[in-house]
Amino acid sequence: MSASLSDWPHLVREPKDGARHYFLTLHGTGGNETEVATLAQHLDPTAGVISPRGRVSEHGMTRWFARVAEGVFDVDDVIARAHELAAFIQAAREQYDLQDAPITAVGFSNGANIGTATALLHPGTLQRVVAFSGMYPFGDRDPIADASGVQLMLLNGAADPMAPAASVEHLVRVAESHGASVTRHIRAGGHGIDMSDVAAAREWLAAR
Repeated sequence: MSASLSDWPHLVREPKDGARHYFLTLHGTGGNETEVATLAQHLDPTAGVISPRGRVSEHGMTRWFARVAEGVFDVDDVIARAHELAAFIQAAREQYDLQDAPITAVGFSNGANIGTATALLHPGTLQRVVAFSGMYPFGDRDPIADASGVQLMLLNGAADPMAPAASVEHLVRVAESHGASVTRHIRAGGHGIDMSDVAAAREWLAAR
C-alpha cells in the first residue's frame, strides 16, 4: 500500500504534555477534518490528532465511501476506501515520524464505519477504534480475515434508525468471530453523541 498525503486534505496536531498517542479523527457525512478534530479534546486533550477528510462526495456532502441508499453501502467501495485509509495511516507515520506511536481511530457515523472497516480489514495498520453511532459496514458480506488484536468500542443509541441495533449486534458477532475484542455502550435515544457516550469512551481509553 502507498499513498501521497498531498492527495488527502488533513490536519495534524502534535501530542501535549509528554503524551505519545494520536487520535485518527474521522468525520460523519457532510463533516470535515477540522470539525471532527474537536472531538479529540473531549476524550483526551493531551493526544495528538491526525484528521483526514473523506474523498467521496454525495450531493456535495463529504463521505468516506459510496452508498446505494440510506443504510445500504457500496461494499466494494467500503473495502477499497478502507484500503486507501490504511495507506494514508502508513504514509502519515512516515511523513510525520510517528514511528510506533499508538493510533486510535475516533469516528462518528460514516467515520465510525470506515474506521471499523479499516481496523477489521487491516489490523496490522489500525488496531483500536472508538465508533460513535456506527454499524456493520459490509452489508451481507464478510470480507474479514484474522482480526486478532483489534479493539472496538461501539457507542450507540438504542433507537437509532440510521445505525439499527440489529446491524450493530451483527457487527459484534462477526468481529468477535474473527478474534476482535468488542465493548459496547448503549444509551437511550438515536443518532448522535451525548455526554454519556463521551464519558464511556474516556473510561475505555483510559483503561488502555
